[in-house]
Amino acid sequence: MIAHTDRTYRSFVTDRIYSRYTVKISETDLYILTDSDLRETAYQSALGYRAQIEEYIRYHPEFQTSLMPLPVDSLAPDIVKDMLEAANTAGVGPMASVAGAIAERVGIDLLACSSNVIVENGGDIYLNIKDDISIGIFAGDSPLSGKIALRAHAAETPMGICTSSGTVGHSLSFGIADAVCIKSRSAALADAVATSVGNLITKKSDIKKGLERAMAIKGVLGVLIVTGDTMAIQGSMELRKA
Repeated sequence: MIAHTDRTYRSFVTDRIYSRYTVKISETDLYILTDSDLRETAYQSALGYRAQIEEYIRYHPEFQTSLMPLPVDSLAPDIVKDMLEAANTAGVGPMASVAGAIAERVGIDLLACSSNVIVENGGDIYLNIKDDISIGIFAGDSPLSGKIALRAHAAETPMGICTSSGTVGHSLSFGIADAVCIKSRSAALADAVATSVGNLITKKSDIKKGLERAMAIKGVLGVLIVTGDTMAIQGSMELRKA
């Protein structure tokens, strides 16, 4: 299904005029910004990647259920390899990276038709842009939710900015952080690391441990953690008021 509906957590602020639209296929819910309306191209792209993942799960059911990394499969589709590699780096199950991986692969496909591409999939974002943009941070019931924004610089793209939460949404998390936001060149990796770090935050005193864990992973550029009224940041993360 393709629709126009927006979400309150989908906040992008920029001077550039983008075409903005959504593409929904089952659990995949993409909010896309491109130079022109490419929804049909995006729909077919997302449909194809979902089919590859679903077909792989058909023959490898552990890919869907494992909470631990699985061996990289050289014969798997590229998007599945992305997920397996990200999971191995972050120390989580491969499905922890699915939203970021789909956003990234669809975004790369759209670059053939648009010089600016932003694809958001349930809080996980792939960006390849020509002008800087601010991204609002949604952190559930935290008093900081909606008050801060992350500045994404065009010169740093392509990159992924992905968020995991133990208090918002349906994704599996063993932690209590309202938001763990990870920045990386790879959206699949950012998604997997956000889950990994989020699982560590079971109390506020774990925030330091979460920062250290994130920045120790090769490929991570920055991390932001919000738990209640507490916020911590490390690495290449520039904040602004929302």
